[in-house]
Amino acid sequence: MGEQPVRVLACGDVEGRLTALFNRVQTIQKKTGQFDLLLCVGEFFGTTPEAEAEWQQYKTGAKKAPISTYILGAASQETVKNFASADGCELADNITYLGRRGVFTGVSGLQIAYVSGREALQEPAPAHCFTSKDLSALVAPLTSSSKFRGVDILLTSQWPRGVWHYGNNPEVNTKFCGSGSVASLADKLKPRYHFAALEGAHYERLPYRNHIVLQENAQHVSRFIALATVNNPGKKKYLYAFNIIPMKTMDPSELVKQPQDVTENPYRSSAKDKTDKQRPSFTTEEEPASQFFFDLSNKRGGGGPRGGGRKRYSDGEGRGRDQQHRDGPFQGQPKQPRKHPQPTGPCWFCLASPQVEKHLVISIGSHCYLAMAKGGLTPHHMLILPIGHYQSVVELSSEVVVEMEKYKSALKSFYKSKGERCVLFERNYRSQHLQLQVVPVPLDRCATEDIKEAFMVQAQEQQMELMEIPEHTDLKQIAPPGTPYFYVELDSGEKLYHRIQKHFPLQFGREVLASEAVLNMPTRADWKECKQSREEEEESCKLLRDDFQPYDFALED
Repeated sequence: MGEQPVRVLACGDVEGRLTALFNRVQTIQKKTGQFDLLLCVGEFFGTTPEAEAEWQQYKTGAKKAPISTYILGAASQETVKNFASADGCELADNITYLGRRGVFTGVSGLQIAYVSGREALQEPAPAHCFTSKDLSALVAPLTSSSKFRGVDILLTSQWPRGVWHYGNNPEVNTKFCGSGSVASLADKLKPRYHFAALEGAHYERLPYRNHIVLQENAQHVSRFIALATVNNPGKKKYLYAFNIIPMKTMDPSELVKQPQDVTENPYRSSAKDKTDKQRPSFTTEEEPASQFFFDLSNKRGGGGPRGGGRKRYSDGEGRGRDQQHRDGPFQGQPKQPRKHPQPTGPCWFCLASPQVEKHLVISIGSHCYLAMAKGGLTPHHMLILPIGHYQSVVELSSEVVVEMEKYKSALKSFYKSKGERCVLFERNYRSQHLQLQVVPVPLDRCATEDIKEAFMVQAQEQQMELMEIPEHTDLKQIAPPGTPYFYVELDSGEKLYHRIQKHFPLQFGREVLASEAVLNMPTRADWKECKQSREEEEESCKLLRDDFQPYDFALED
């Protein structure tokens, strides 16, 4: 299928030896080409004055990591001070703390699950430890999906206890090594690669199966790799390089191929051995979320073959298959219900939410929907929004990203037919649900270069640094989850980015586009000044929906 593999480096305990690590990485990259990311497990920070001084150079920007580096949190009380928050954040340029536990999905669809620290042996748990609740919160949203097959990569600091069963033996004292909870986690998440550290040893276990031969369908194999400490005197391996095609894009028959040296699963006791009571487990029960997608059939003027609306129910059980009603030759095929992330409280933009203003909806896809902007700058000003609850573009799962790109493409064609080019912008600041604003600008008003200059000039006037993102660079590489930012995408493909530090003018995107240099409608800079009555909104939306219909790929599903 020609998917591009992601090039990954994994590293053991760095213990503050950042320059040694990054020099080694640069040597490797000179020989073999650029890698996409570096994943560090175990203890990243050191406790010596030398290690602290070295870290300050990266923290202040005097030195910069040569690769996007993602690290786990503290594995001891001494290094907790380096992590101000349990939430993930950027610690220095190109060095990102993933967080206490969670799932990081790259734009390629590569899914990385992670847990920081050690297993808590007491209550309340110290800051450098995880609890069974942390593991349940990580596992439940993943395994509750009927499509869950496993994750691409699992990062833990501790080894899983008993990983050596049925396999080759490591050079560690197995009596005291590893965590039973991490073993249970690995068993549930079925990672294709699992990395750990803390033992000062290098150990590559033989690959193991995730299915019982002749009793279950074949599944992918898992590989556990423990890595040593950076610059260790015994010259044990601390860096591991590999290419991986994300599971979501792989041919299933390729994914489940079994290597010759594959072993049984080390975490599952055989039928005659039921004595495995030592490993603590954690519950993953979760209430299935009920979701309702409303019917647009009565608003689509449904006489012809494109007129049918659709109604979909999903309640986490098998009964909620898509119910699609089509006029004419297009007959809808039943599909499996899709699960979308749910908000923890009220949300004005989640499609299943009672707060959402459904009369503004233009089109509904499988993962995203299109809505007319309330108090829009122009009559064709629209929003692309995810159906599920995502705060920003960088948090989107790969299938949502793919459909968002389809909507962008459809809108570009739609605007082109009107003699317009489009500008997209997102403000991930003081907002809880992603709204990608799409504003058309008539071709005869100004050139793309003029729009870019208008953003740059107004940013400069407000003393904000608006930087250009290099071509083919993913926003996720620059803005890790949790980073507040403002982002612009021009019709030329050029992208502008501002990392929000403290304060940011909420209407900045609109103000630039409403300015004299672009649309020249300064009175429309504030959406509250442009509000219409409910009747006017319904009428405008009907006109826009009918107008957009020939470009609406969602009607062809």
